[in-house]
Amino acid sequence: MDQSEPVLILGGSGQAGSGTAALLRQWHPELPLTIAGRDIDRAQRVADELGGATAVTIDLRRSDLGLPAEHRCSAVVAALWDDRLNGLHYAQDHWLPYLSISSGLVEIAPEVVAGAQRASTSPILVASHFCAGVVVLATLETAREFHRVDTVRIGAVLDESDTGGPAGAADLERWATATTAGMVRSDGVFTWVDGPDAQADVPSTDGVVLPGRSIAILDVPSLALATGAANVRFDMAVGESTARRRGDPASIEIRIDLEGVGPTGAPLSTSRYLVHPAGQRPLTALGIALGVERQLGLRGEAVPPGIHTPEALIDPAYAAERMAEIGASFVDAPGDTDPAASR
Repeated sequence: MDQSEPVLILGGSGQAGSGTAALLRQWHPELPLTIAGRDIDRAQRVADELGGATAVTIDLRRSDLGLPAEHRCSAVVAALWDDRLNGLHYAQDHWLPYLSISSGLVEIAPEVVAGAQRASTSPILVASHFCAGVVVLATLETAREFHRVDTVRIGAVLDESDTGGPAGAADLERWATATTAGMVRSDGVFTWVDGPDAQADVPSTDGVVLPGRSIAILDVPSLALATGAANVRFDMAVGESTARRRGDPASIEIRIDLEGVGPTGAPLSTSRYLVHPAGQRPLTALGIALGVERQLGLRGEAVPPGIHTPEALIDPAYAAERMAEIGASFVDAPGDTDPAASR
């Protein structure tokens, strides 16, 4: 992979895109970046703050993205909804890695089909998971303590003031329009739940319980297939986070409950939270940056063409180290007595 060419970040001046660019600049100071957006002044400000970056305008309605013919890049990151798949087609036309985060479980079919039709062109990282795959990686790191995982239950508390910028809010609205049902794995079967079956209580770190519901999210099949767990569910509540109840900025809290069998064959269960005091943005940016780093071969070998998911490419232990670096932490859930649960 030619790392002398810049990583093209579509939506690079938005919350997820700019956060990703900042992490990549920190980790790999010599890696060139191109911040792409519709507002050139805003994109230029982000590029200037990063240093060693350029800014361009894009038009997602065009197959060439509105870029000059001589433009070159090493990867395409869609930190926004690539609604016409022109970002993906551009990557395929130039045999480049592509990463997307905004399709959601209910919308990945077009990009999966596009990838399958031209399977030899681009490594495509489907990262439309919660926080771009970070929660999956955190759960898999926790699951290392188990010999067998039977049940995975995730409960995310997303602060109502922390749903992202305009692009993030539009994603949530679009997904809600597509379906109100959630996807779960129950007794080994992937199935949809709605109505009362989709409702759930989601506890915060301070014990306050928020009303939530099962959502249709890629974390469910990713965790089910990676762990072999017969029962997997992901619930989300949008409301006031623990930090904001204390008068601090919005935090994010993701409860990870696992049940199964430990190395000795005895029953084992753990309950812990992945928490970040600055909300979902740093975790989402981390998930994207980890994916770009891996796709380019900046850590490990460059990724071959085909469809990939975060857990198939990124080592959970390494991801956990990066989580700690950006201020995330694992904390015991109230009542959890597992001595390994706090890190």
